[in-house]
Amino acid sequence: MYRRLPNTFLFFILSTTVLSANHKVPKQALKTNGQLIYNVKQKKVNSFKEMLLEGDIFGRLRTNNFYFHFDHDDARHESHLVGSLGASFVYKTASLHGFDATLGLYGSQAFFNADDIHNNISYIKAAKDTLSRYKYAQTGSKALYSFAQANISYTYEKTNLRIGRQLVETFYTKSNDTKMIPNSFDGVVLHSKDFSDTKLTLAYLAKQKLRDHENSHSVFMYNDSNPAAFSKWTDNDDSAMHKGLSYTNLTAAGKKTDAPLIVLDGKNKSLKNLTVGFSSYVIPSLLSQAMIEMGYTFKLKGASITPAFRYIEQFDNGAGDVGGASLKGNVNSTNPAGYTNPDSLDARMIAARVVTKINDYKINLAYTNILDKADLVTPWRSFPTAGYTRSMGIYNWRANTKSYRIELVKGASSKGIYTKPFFQTSILYVDTDETKGILGDSFLYYFGVVQNLPSMPELQYRVRLGYRDFKGEASSVSNYADTRLELNYLF
Repeated sequence: MYRRLPNTFLFFILSTTVLSANHKVPKQALKTNGQLIYNVKQKKVNSFKEMLLEGDIFGRLRTNNFYFHFDHDDARHESHLVGSLGASFVYKTASLHGFDATLGLYGSQAFFNADDIHNNISYIKAAKDTLSRYKYAQTGSKALYSFAQANISYTYEKTNLRIGRQLVETFYTKSNDTKMIPNSFDGVVLHSKDFSDTKLTLAYLAKQKLRDHENSHSVFMYNDSNPAAFSKWTDNDDSAMHKGLSYTNLTAAGKKTDAPLIVLDGKNKSLKNLTVGFSSYVIPSLLSQAMIEMGYTFKLKGASITPAFRYIEQFDNGAGDVGGASLKGNVNSTNPAGYTNPDSLDARMIAARVVTKINDYKINLAYTNILDKADLVTPWRSFPTAGYTRSMGIYNWRANTKSYRIELVKGASSKGIYTKPFFQTSILYVDTDETKGILGDSFLYYFGVVQNLPSMPELQYRVRLGYRDFKGEASSVSNYADTRLELNYLF
């Protein structure tokens, strides 16, 4: 195991202690979902020179450390320890007649003993985004550098148009910056609040840059063009990517390998206590999906109860014939068996939850059901069961999968500064359909804590602990513990 990992913590703590300015309100704050909140108001200027000089630089130092332990190692699973150090600098210009620009440089350096993974980078699980697996396989480098943001924008009243590489936060796309470098997209994004009580986002995304990639790539192609050269780690190799929508299969079917992702996303609060969310995506000539969610809040003295439901419909526009119904990519095959139509990606999900808030506590009882049709395809670092039954690394949107979760949260904050600890704990049960080649039924026990040091609010620590316990006939599958420790210093 990597025995110098404690030095990582020592170096980080000493560095942040020296750098701390101990502001009453930090320049930026970090929410538990990884999204940053900028507390510095953008200046409005009258010249291009002032636009550049009056801009702001937002820095971040971080360390993210992972210990992934299997109950028993085997040919495909190996317990391992990975540490990492990273930094990012985001420059935002002042606003000149509505125009501004953003540039963000990110870097990461991973630390691990190659012997611990038998020199097989595929063994690395949660820590894979601390480096580029492709770069490591080619050169042995554990360093990763990327311009994850590079864009210009124009704002007019309540509407903003942004062009270039950017973070896109919608139901289907997320920056998901929980490792070292965010997930970002190259494209055009329009945000508007011009409609009463409504937020709208329309995005045309031509390319994506996943968290462990240095360069942009296709948003919807798994690259199997050259296995000997590790091409599978060069395009969309996200864990939730449909492996059947590959370069080989798309090319053979006469489909584009660089099709764009088009997203329409919105939220409306026109009616008192009622929130309606809606979102959709289209991959031309391949696949589309639509989601609607409604939640009504009953306000009580010192408490509230919000029942909500979510419905997702997935429409096969040609992708099923290319890749099949399973995310594993078994085309025209009975392996895995169990799909009603193995060549169709028509799919559906229903979900329900009841959220009860009492003072500083929140209890979330939730259920999701992916109907017995096809797997849901959403490989852009947002998760269709999020907010309901999504828990630490569990992909529970395969066909005929039912999930049940109880979650308890204390200390939530929309401002991203947790001077008192934020606690989150949950128990998730996933009922899968093993005939579809899916891992068996399992429990996931999760506990997490986040806190900004009261004497140094720029410094935030996060501890996340998860244990997955497989049941029934799948008990031969190795249970595992997923342990993560993260420190962030924002300046």
